[in-house]
Amino acid sequence: MTLWFVFALMTVAAIFAVLWPLSRGGRAQSEGSEAAVYKDQLSEIERDVANGLIGSSEAEAARVEISRRLLAARDSQHGPLMASNTGLRRSAAILALVGLPILAVAIYLPLGSPRLGDFPLAQRARAPDVAQPFDNLVAQVEAHLEKNPTDGRGWNVLAPVLSRLGRHDEAVRAYRNSITYSGDSPERRSNLGEALAAAAGGVVTAEAKVEFERAVALNADEVKARYYLGLAAEQDGRTGEAASIWRAMLAKAPPEAPWRPLVQAALARVGGAPAPALPNEAMAAAKDMNDTDRDEMIRGMVDRLATRLKQNGDDVEGWLRLVRAYMVMGDRDKAISALANARQAVANDAERLQRLNEGLKNLGLDG
Repeated sequence: MTLWFVFALMTVAAIFAVLWPLSRGGRAQSEGSEAAVYKDQLSEIERDVANGLIGSSEAEAARVEISRRLLAARDSQHGPLMASNTGLRRSAAILALVGLPILAVAIYLPLGSPRLGDFPLAQRARAPDVAQPFDNLVAQVEAHLEKNPTDGRGWNVLAPVLSRLGRHDEAVRAYRNSITYSGDSPERRSNLGEALAAAAGGVVTAEAKVEFERAVALNADEVKARYYLGLAAEQDGRTGEAASIWRAMLAKAPPEAPWRPLVQAALARVGGAPAPALPNEAMAAAKDMNDTDRDEMIRGMVDRLATRLKQNGDDVEGWLRLVRAYMVMGDRDKAISALANARQAVANDAERLQRLNEGLKNLGLDG
């Protein structure tokens, strides 16, 4: 109530500030009218008499006539004209005092918020609940999709959010709708397979495996799908196949790939050694090769390493790389032969022999 009273006083003050100059303007206008002209004429007669331009009798007659006209002009100005100006100003004041507040209320009621409660400063400074707006956003998207079930873009947004929230069954439905209404893609197939596996508690089911295979069919280098296919092989007891899938992934991956540690850990879990490390130039060249050409390039590098070690057998790290490479390529006989050659080459150096044996233990071989 106090607020409305303050607003009313402010309105009256604003109206008064506008009407006050108007009331003064009427008076100034009346003083600058015909009466002022007659006053100037009387002054001019006095100057003419002083200069001897007219006689006394003529000047007196002129004064009488001009005075009569001056009195008539004043009567006419202060009569109907002043009454008219006064009535006009009164009407303007009434209109301003009554009409402006009514007009303001008429505009505020439909556009403003008269029933909005108070929002204390303490509540404004309080940190908002982070989870609440996020949940509200998800609910809004879900409500939108209920009314627009063919909005593929909405399903694309909702599906990963549901996965992060742990609502995997709903995420599966969202990913299916995303594929239906936004089109097929290797990423969407991989995400659907991942959601199916998550809904099964991390088990790559037959249904999930089908989705990963479809993703690989669309893009042979789809990382997520290939990783999960290796995981499916591991869960089925086919660790050799899992290791082969993950080794191939690492062989084609750039050194800065963020998923390399995950695949390396998975490969170590099934007892597979990582693929031979390639120089950056060779890594870049191998990225665009097919599997056959890549294998030939790796074998050529391994053969060159073996030739170099035959000429200089003091390089313990080189012997370890050679043995590891033969194991990765499945040449166990060559790995055993390289192991024997390495021990023979460093037999006279106890320190190098110890480093060799320790490295062989890390490779899963007897020291």
